[in-house]
Amino acid sequence: MLLIVLVLYLCPVFQCQTEDTELSEDVGFEEYTISDMDPNSAPLRIPRQVKTTKETKPHIQELSVQTTIISRYAFTAVSCSMLNRHSAATQGVFQFYIPTAAYITNFTMIVGGRVFPSQVKAKEKKMKKEGGENNGKKNKNTPEQSEGEMEVFRMEVTIPGRNRAMFLLTYEELLQRRLGRYEHVISVRPMQLVSRLSVGVTIVEHSRITYLEVLPLRNGKTPSSNGNGKADGKVGPPVSTVVNQNETFCKISFTPNIAQQAKIATNGMLGEFVVRYDVEREIGIGDVQVLDGHFVHYFAPKDLPVVSKNVVFVIDTSASMVGTKIRQTKEALFTILRELRPNDHFNFVTFSNRIRVWQPGKLVPVTPNNVRDAKKFIYMISPTGGTDINGGIQTGSALLSDYLSSKEESHHNSVSLIIFLTDGRPTVGVVQSPVIIGNTKAAVQERFCLFTIGMGDDVDYRLLERMSLENCGTMRRIPEDADASVMLKGFYDEIGTPLLSDIRVEYSEDAVEYITQNLFTNYFNGSELVVAGKLSNRSSDSLHVQVTASNSERSIVLEKDVSIHEQEQETERRLAEAEAGPNANGYVERLWGYLSVKDGLKGRLRSQTSAERENYTQHATNLSLTYNFLTPLTQMIVEKPQVLADGTLAQAQKEAEATKAPPPAESSNQLSEDDNSLTPQSLQRNQPPKPISAVSKATSGVSKPAKTSVTLSKTSADGDPHFVVEVPHSKLTMCFNINGEPGHILRLVTDHKHSGVTVNGALIGAPAPAGSHKDQRTYFSTITIVADKPRRSYIEVTPQKVILDDRERMILPSSSSISIETANLAVVIIANTNLTVTIQGTIQFVILFHHYKNPAPYQRDHLGFYIANSKGLSKETHGLLGQFLYEDIGLTQLPGNFSMAGVNSTQETLGKNITLTSYPALKLKDRTVTVIKKSRRIYSGKQTVDCWFAKNNAAKLIDGQYSDYVVSHLFDTGDWANGTNTH
Repeated sequence: MLLIVLVLYLCPVFQCQTEDTELSEDVGFEEYTISDMDPNSAPLRIPRQVKTTKETKPHIQELSVQTTIISRYAFTAVSCSMLNRHSAATQGVFQFYIPTAAYITNFTMIVGGRVFPSQVKAKEKKMKKEGGENNGKKNKNTPEQSEGEMEVFRMEVTIPGRNRAMFLLTYEELLQRRLGRYEHVISVRPMQLVSRLSVGVTIVEHSRITYLEVLPLRNGKTPSSNGNGKADGKVGPPVSTVVNQNETFCKISFTPNIAQQAKIATNGMLGEFVVRYDVEREIGIGDVQVLDGHFVHYFAPKDLPVVSKNVVFVIDTSASMVGTKIRQTKEALFTILRELRPNDHFNFVTFSNRIRVWQPGKLVPVTPNNVRDAKKFIYMISPTGGTDINGGIQTGSALLSDYLSSKEESHHNSVSLIIFLTDGRPTVGVVQSPVIIGNTKAAVQERFCLFTIGMGDDVDYRLLERMSLENCGTMRRIPEDADASVMLKGFYDEIGTPLLSDIRVEYSEDAVEYITQNLFTNYFNGSELVVAGKLSNRSSDSLHVQVTASNSERSIVLEKDVSIHEQEQETERRLAEAEAGPNANGYVERLWGYLSVKDGLKGRLRSQTSAERENYTQHATNLSLTYNFLTPLTQMIVEKPQVLADGTLAQAQKEAEATKAPPPAESSNQLSEDDNSLTPQSLQRNQPPKPISAVSKATSGVSKPAKTSVTLSKTSADGDPHFVVEVPHSKLTMCFNINGEPGHILRLVTDHKHSGVTVNGALIGAPAPAGSHKDQRTYFSTITIVADKPRRSYIEVTPQKVILDDRERMILPSSSSISIETANLAVVIIANTNLTVTIQGTIQFVILFHHYKNPAPYQRDHLGFYIANSKGLSKETHGLLGQFLYEDIGLTQLPGNFSMAGVNSTQETLGKNITLTSYPALKLKDRTVTVIKKSRRIYSGKQTVDCWFAKNNAAKLIDGQYSDYVVSHLFDTGDWANGTNTH
């Protein structure tokens, strides 16, 4: 099967469309990549036309779009089912609009009853292709899109004759509040009438829903009233829309039948289904929600006095603005002038080949005369010449800087900003984007914010985005055919009423970590500030929240102690009441991941050095992979079906393969890393489970595991790595650390001669946290369990998959729950949680899967190893853990007349003035090892154990030295050949 890369195309239509293809072309697919934020490499714009389809096109039987919005965070699942009624294979195209701010989290095809999953991978810096293939140049010189717009996901597939194809797409986004409303948009453009068409939106909020509106279907520049079901012409929800609502929950459905669809649009272009809503605001610090060790804080105060503003409008008047663009721009500016407030100050700058300033050297107050004169200036604007973007920005910045310098005291609490509008690329003066960006930052000097607006398809949106992001503003795109006057006015309304400036949101330092952006230059009326983070101290009872800001009159400070336990209980209660479903689990954490990726991408754009850019890139890439987000730094790989000349689906190669013998030890590591038959780890939402593999599906003894509990002992190697040993004979627990080297493979358990069992673990490295006494951290990335009796079998485990070889070889994802029993082994996987291996019915090991959802630079996905039942292992068992299973270890107190630093000592009073200090030690074999009392968290932090800790890499505690436990490869079963410790 061919692996191809999915691409986000920018195109003006949505369609589940079809086109005929010659059978000889069924196996030829081109590879596309998402533009890596390169201004010269934007996605392809599909021509604005509807292709005439032939009679053999597949029929769309069902289209379902279901969204669950949980506290502004939206999960959307799209399902499109096509049927090819004819005997010949047919090309089908699945396309769907998604908001540009959203991230795709999964795409799966089911063609001819076979599942073709996708996998999100890091994007290579340079996508090299062999001669003759498309080199991605199709994507050059086309406009990019900004947040607030829509882009199209596209996938082509050959559907075999008389077969079905189903496309499953999921994506996530955080809804932004604008003008006092959240807006969720779903594209409904299947390009044909659909027998079963359904759109559903479920909203679950923490606060009371105060406003809810379902708009008429929206097509093109203005809302359409078609299909609203009202004879009097009044706008209303689309026909067949049903709304059920209570205080904090609502469920909306839109299920038009074919007749109702045809009344709206006979070509299937129904339009956009739009839901708007808002919630009640809490007075004070806002709404804090806690779930699963993460929090999100929504801050949107109301009833505040408006802060006066100083605004300079910098307007493109080059020749390309002639006609509709300049007319609509003038209309918007006339409206904006009428809405300026008495305490505001303003000015206008126009630029083309030359720069014109309406009132040179100053900003003027809002008076009737000044507004009248400004309208005359705007009316007289006549487009001509080229586009001097740098000159316009420099002039506007100098104008505003000089004004602020001369009025510094009187405008201490005012908000200053530049609104910059253009419809083209720089053609006059400075034309190099990096120079313009540098000049802009030097001119602004962090004294005010720059908001940029691009009109049409010829704009360098990359340049505008960089200019705004580096100067605390935002960028907005106005499509070529949009009503610019309405969109310009709407954008100004969003930023035209500042209520606060210099907002800082802070939390208890010892309670949170990895918080998203918490410093904001301005807060505008009708918007919302959102901060998310991880709770570093789960045992803390409260979270102290402090918000500091300035408004028109004074500096303000808002503080509150939020009860973590109560907030988490309240969040869980509301989710349970609303029956929010599987999306509710971990929504706060995924929201944190979403915002963290956005912050990383913005930081990447703002970075000044290659090292800084690489740091942001790596951080955002790691988070994208952790949460399976398709972002500008990742790509999505998907298998595609191969159709034979007779129109049937080719048999998958892996269905015909079954490895009957274990691979040579030398190749085992490489095999486990490079095996592509694994279903990739990803978040699957609202879709059928995928089969594990053709081999496992056909194997007897494979089933879903029963919900049984496994009693674990404390004897384990987990973390980075921390070793804990429970000594049953002595009724004590001891612990130690092994500071290994990345790449080393450690012998954990070996009883090869007797039970035939060996357990080895491979280490990976990570940088140590700041301030740590360690140079690096190490974790177990792979653990192998070899059982040679009664015959050779093995299990190889990574955080993503489990390879089981016992006569038949199976590859199982850790993300699926499954139970397998063979003659020699029993394996139970609990999805994304743990793996239990039982050997010969008595020996039992448990391996925990640790998937970091909030990866810091020093964290890696890893494994934890626990010995659940050692019965069946002989007394000759050795290894870092195995050597203690039958050992007699005693605890004693060593007397002394001094105190050891860092040691838990006890004092026995012998008389009034005589004190004897003693300290604890472990006695085993002929060795005495000093220890201290410590606490360790095991079982993914669910249990804390007290243990006696041996320092110095377990020197004298373990037999021999660290190097004695390093083996050559993961399948090494050599026996322990060393004697006892001679230290």
